[in-house]
Amino acid sequence: MIVSLAAEVKELASLIQAHKTLVLTGAGMSTESGIPDYRGPESIKKTRNPIRYQQFLASHEARQRYWARSMRGWPVMARAVPNEGHRALTELEQKAAVVAVMTQNVDGLHQKAGSEKVLELHGGLSRVVCLDCGWLEPRERLHRRLAHLNPDFGAQLSEIAPDGDAEISEDLIKDFQVAKCLSCGGILKPDVVFFGENVPANRLEQAWQYFADADLLLVLGSSLTVFSGYRFAVKAAQEKKPLLIINQGETRADGLASLKLEQRLGPLLSDLADLL
Repeated sequence: MIVSLAAEVKELASLIQAHKTLVLTGAGMSTESGIPDYRGPESIKKTRNPIRYQQFLASHEARQRYWARSMRGWPVMARAVPNEGHRALTELEQKAAVVAVMTQNVDGLHQKAGSEKVLELHGGLSRVVCLDCGWLEPRERLHRRLAHLNPDFGAQLSEIAPDGDAEISEDLIKDFQVAKCLSCGGILKPDVVFFGENVPANRLEQAWQYFADADLLLVLGSSLTVFSGYRFAVKAAQEKKPLLIINQGETRADGLASLKLEQRLGPLLSDLADLL
């Protein structure tokens, strides 16, 4: 049976109106802004080899690889603008239809759209942190320093990923100069959670507080493959809180969902904001 978008929006609206709604977003939230997702219908076919946390810590060569690729990926991420779905979520927040937005994304587009109560589960690419002294530096300034250190870096950008990484030829990386912390000369890392790294305890504590304050979880654009997001879906099911999922493609929590829709997020959320 084919259900119209209007009917699906009305069903969503009635559920959200009756509950305090917490939103959890994933990479699919930003695909309409030109940022690819990890496990959408097309991207799941591609093989990626993102750097893991222990690799980054242990090897200068791994850090060369990361920063060279990130240097090419960052301008694309920095130019990205919020899409219709981001703007609709901001409107829903302003209408008190959602209590908070937790995001697995590191692109900062929720904040650019005007959302105020945003928790970045995996951090944000716009900041860089020193692993030795904790000093923070804006990513845009680091980008200028990397360009100064590598004036002849001629790698061609072929493809970016949701974490700002980019595919470039490995033979262009070996001479790449990595920037050091301006405060202590230590190792710089983007202020994001790498694969193999845990979400900081204080951030996770805040996430669970948002979860406790809500009585409905709305998942947008996430396959929930990564445990940092999936755990909230499991907890919602355990506590019998409605779990609503809107995602193009299967998710790890489809069997737990009270309602699962496969629709483009921008038009659906825009219609939802108009209705509420």
